[in-house]
Amino acid sequence: MPIILRLDVMLARRKVRSNVLARAIGITDANLSLLKSGKVKGLKLETLEAICNFLDCQPGDILEYHPEQPPDIVGEDLKRAG
Repeated sequence: MPIILRLDVMLARRKVRSNVLARAIGITDANLSLLKSGKVKGLKLETLEAICNFLDCQPGDILEYHPEQPPDIVGEDLKRAG
């Protein structure tokens, strides 16, 4: 998946334990663990807002986008034309 959660990095930077964050934002330790490991398919904006508020950070501090390599469309078109 091209979206990577870096919640563990921000927790370490802020020296906050996972269970403290989970309690503060109202989710279970298990759900926070899934978020940290990136094993989720979605994230409520409400939850992201609560995380950013508690950790005093921006969504971009937690989320990274690494696009999957798209096919070389130009190269393919040139091969077909030639």
